[in-house]
Amino acid sequence: MATIDNLFGYDANKILPIIAAVVIGISLIGHTYQNQHYKFWRITFFMFYGGLFYTIGWVVRCISIQYPGNLPLFMIQSIFIYLGPPIYSAAEYNTLGRLMHYLPMHAVINPNRVVYIFVFLGSLVEMLTAIGGSWMAAAQGKDDKGLMTDGATLMAIAVVLQGVVEVAFITMTGILHHRCVRANMLPRNVRTMFIMLYGTSTLIIIRCVFRAIETFQLRSLVSGGGENSGALLRHEWPLYVFETVPVVIYTYWLNIIHPGRFIPNDLRQYLDFDGKTERMGPGWINKRPWFMFIADPFDFVGMLTPVKRDEFYLESERWDIVEDSFAQGRGSNASATKGQQADTGTRRSYRKLVF
Repeated sequence: MATIDNLFGYDANKILPIIAAVVIGISLIGHTYQNQHYKFWRITFFMFYGGLFYTIGWVVRCISIQYPGNLPLFMIQSIFIYLGPPIYSAAEYNTLGRLMHYLPMHAVINPNRVVYIFVFLGSLVEMLTAIGGSWMAAAQGKDDKGLMTDGATLMAIAVVLQGVVEVAFITMTGILHHRCVRANMLPRNVRTMFIMLYGTSTLIIIRCVFRAIETFQLRSLVSGGGENSGALLRHEWPLYVFETVPVVIYTYWLNIIHPGRFIPNDLRQYLDFDGKTERMGPGWINKRPWFMFIADPFDFVGMLTPVKRDEFYLESERWDIVEDSFAQGRGSNASATKGQQADTGTRRSYRKLVF
């Protein structure tokens, strides 16, 4: 167990945190540039946000290791490292919602609901993680077993919930993928997005399993589980192998396969049934009465009942063909002019589509 003189509970490596901070920081710079270059801040803002938190966590860990008995430094590095991955996950949720806007005929539910539901659950994970992480860190400085157990319980709930959310996310992605395959609407850009979503979500699940086992071991150790309990807590290498490496792969995967390269940032632009032509439609329209926005903000009624959507995509002849087709490898969000038009169109679309 950790002591007041060494809150880490082991002789922490002084070089690896520096490497982690530099590697994550470089990825953060990459996401910042790409979000600006592709005008994709609305969709992948969370890659910047999560990268910022994760980088701060590792930078503070570099300092904390020099003062292993300093409780504030230990708490800050613990909380920020815990918070980074769940924030990263929100970028996946936004990407899936944007992909459903691009493939409206195969969307499982209203694409905007996808974002709201998963981001809401992600926020709940963040809250539990922050509280649990702060309690655990504080308990290590006070040698308070009760507070340590409560913190570990909250952390266990948070990582299990995130794991459940990721499984639900993969399931929803799989349904959308199956519908695209069945309709023969799987051009290269769409296929690339599906592979990325499956892969990055799997990496987050690996991290969730590690953190869940770690927190359950901590609870067992605090409650007197014996010398064999808490094996993960007595060594530093599991942190790097089962969390840091998967998260680094995750963030660089999103750098290499940035959604802004493969799908349009304009919510109105969608892929037609031939799997090649892209058109500029009206965007997703949900004709719910205003009071339902308040009574049912997540549109559970729409998910559980066959509420008829506006099937604008069945009237292809009404909508203009977009020459810069992402499905044909000609699309780009990088042009300043195109970006300005897309941003204007998106704002106009959101005013009528968000609910």
